[in-house]
Amino acid sequence: MKTLNLTFKGSLGKTHVMKLHYASDQLDAKTVQAAMDQIANAHLFAKDGEELYATPVSAKYVTTTDDWLIEAPQATA
Repeated sequence: MKTLNLTFKGSLGKTHVMKLHYASDQLDAKTVQAAMDQIANAHLFAKDGEELYATPVSAKYVTTTDDWLIEAPQATA
């Protein structure tokens, strides 16, 4: 599974990551940067007096691979 992780600095200097599980894996840096700027400028996310996504820092795709040790049995109809 591929996830797009957007990293921001909050207004108090803490790092926050927004993980998008269903983002297109065909996005270029310019498009992602523009989206991150829009998120930061919207001022929508706050908690305990901190704006969570105040300044865009970085973005990366993270690929997760499952390595099964014991697999669930297949259901039969």
